Amino acid sequence: MMSTRILISSLVLVAAFACGDGSEQKPAPEAAAPAAEAAAPEAAAPAANGAPAAGRIDAARVAQADGAEVGSWLVHGRTPSEQRFSPLTSIDKSNVKNLGLAWTFDLGSRRGVEATPIVVDGVMYLTASWSVVFALDAATGKELWRYDPKVPGEWGKNACCDVVNRGVAVWDGSVFVGTLDGRLVSLDAATGKVNWEVNTIDRTKSYTITAAPRVVKGKVIIGNGGAELGVRGYITAYDPKDGKQLWRFFTVPGDPSLPFEHPEMEAAAKTWSGGEWWKVGGGGTAWDSIAYDPELDLMYVGTGNGSPWTRSVRSPGGGDNLYLSSILAIKPDTGKLEWHYQTTPGDNWDYTATQHIVLAELEIGGAKRKVLMQAPKNGFFYVIDRATGELISAEPYVAMTWASGIDKATGRPIETDKALYGDSARMMFPGPLGGHNWHPMSFSPQTGLVYLPAHDTPFWLAKEKEFVIRPGFWNLALDMDTVVERTEAEAPPAKGMLVAWDPVAQKSVWRIEHNGYWNGGVLSTAGGLVFQGQGNGLFRAYDDKTGEILWEVQSQTGIIAPPITYAIDGVQYLAVATGWGGGSIAGGLDETTAIAKHHNEGRVLVWKLGGTGQMPANQPQNRTIPPPPVLEASAEEIALGKSTYSQYCLWCHGFSAASSFLVPDLRMMSAERHQAFEDIVLRGALKGTGMPGFEGTLTAAEVAAVRAYVVGEAQKAYEKQQAPKN
Repeated sequence: MMSTRILISSLVLVAAFACGDGSEQKPAPEAAAPAAEAAAPEAAAPAANGAPAAGRIDAARVAQADGAEVGSWLVHGRTPSEQRFSPLTSIDKSNVKNLGLAWTFDLGSRRGVEATPIVVDGVMYLTASWSVVFALDAATGKELWRYDPKVPGEWGKNACCDVVNRGVAVWDGSVFVGTLDGRLVSLDAATGKVNWEVNTIDRTKSYTITAAPRVVKGKVIIGNGGAELGVRGYITAYDPKDGKQLWRFFTVPGDPSLPFEHPEMEAAAKTWSGGEWWKVGGGGTAWDSIAYDPELDLMYVGTGNGSPWTRSVRSPGGGDNLYLSSILAIKPDTGKLEWHYQTTPGDNWDYTATQHIVLAELEIGGAKRKVLMQAPKNGFFYVIDRATGELISAEPYVAMTWASGIDKATGRPIETDKALYGDSARMMFPGPLGGHNWHPMSFSPQTGLVYLPAHDTPFWLAKEKEFVIRPGFWNLALDMDTVVERTEAEAPPAKGMLVAWDPVAQKSVWRIEHNGYWNGGVLSTAGGLVFQGQGNGLFRAYDDKTGEILWEVQSQTGIIAPPITYAIDGVQYLAVATGWGGGSIAGGLDETTAIAKHHNEGRVLVWKLGGTGQMPANQPQNRTIPPPPVLEASAEEIALGKSTYSQYCLWCHGFSAASSFLVPDLRMMSAERHQAFEDIVLRGALKGTGMPGFEGTLTAAEVAAVRAYVVGEAQKAYEKQQAPKN
């Protein structure tokens, strides 16, 4: 159980790098080779016909995912349906206890790692933090090449939820990666050298890319993030050969006085009323989920929250605000919208529908139905007809207070009085982390169950008394002083769990509660197993029918990425990337996490039956608070510092200045850092490492007040540390 202080700092989701000492935020240049300096391995020599001998994935190969390619992991969810189920059976319930490490590989990162590896022709392609790409020998872990896109450290402040990346797409001899600073890059799969790169964003805005690209019908598809920081969402298709833009679908309308980009935006604009949402972007960013049905020729995309969060500020005249928090069915050839389903009309709580979308066939009412399944942030598990967008069923999978159910006739949530926060604060279940976040779930056709990484995450919300646009910073229209005070004092602890969910009966079959709330994505296999990593460093195998723990190992690093499995020369391997972070970057020091005891190490861990490798040992975490400087400030200055810190700094450095150790703990600053505090915070002396300067946003007096507040919190922590232990 974590403290409410830890909970609040986690649930607000966190912009990366808002305040203070940033010396450890971006890896040193030598941590990853520069672009075009990657060494090509012997295995990647050109084939006889001149084509590259690496990454030759095409539609025909993907279609054989359950046949000739069963040992590969060719696309993000293993298949375009995104089920994350493997038919491999060599590792099963009877022998999973015999798994041992086959190899490990250090990624050189101490930030969040969220990547799904792609494995094709014996090569594993994956990403680490800061969008660095690796190609590894999938049988031995030998590095073949690496590519560093050289994301500017100062761009990290635009990342709501850590400098993460969820992986690459591989197609026709090329590897495609979206970079944190908004570029789409094509690499040669054999050498890692750049084929082309294109800018996908308005670089004057706080856009990011953290999603893995997808290739759909020979087009590279990518969205973006940044809704909290004032951007407008869209998804774009590019030609994989040269990066030419083929089409772009905007998810929310822009300035209504200007021409609409496509007919869907004209229709959507009618659902926004009053206000000037376009000045704060509007949101609706498509920052993760994409699935594809080749038979229906429909691509399904999830969209995000509104900007700002508070709808009475964003659209004071009311309206559903299309296409926020929606599932969009799009024709991949044209970018034309076929249908949409909005999970949270007029989103008011950061209830994104960007969560993992899974396609399957279920027997419902005695008939086979082609369905789409999603467990978005709002806490309802949806089963939808993927041909028409018709709602089949929706039931809650976690605790909730904002809605009492879904009206089956309209498909709309039935909001409760508790949902309507304003000047009066309301505690919400789920909070902004949702009942389920980005961590992928898995569907097993063998059991008919969805294995869902879920959490109960309460949070208090209160409307900002007078909304002020803060360009380049978080724009939520929330009264952060009230949010902090009420959540710290009154929010119950968050809980994490793995849920086996029956999507036909719409109920939980089994549920395992974890020691912490922020845990990894899920894999299920035909061996009757479900695999998941946890924030406390454990990696486990469960019985898919009962939830019994059949095997576990301690990695000493928190795991949030989803596992995969693959086979080479008849040997089945199990792989996962470690590196805790993401939406919990500002979570304070949660005692349930591995990072509370050991340094966070980005690493690839791969097991096989009979493996004899040794788990690398992580360095212990230094939690010693040094003697702080003498506090010389008035109560008024400290109060100003706390308020300023709550608005700009806690998103990364945590409540009460207690960080999660993903970014520096400001209570542990050296005397030199205290002396340089104004240069760092105001003038950006450490911007190259990820710590931006706030000149033009904060005054020198406000920066001094923030330092005074931090010194006060350091003094409290130091005195507690020095107190005699019972």
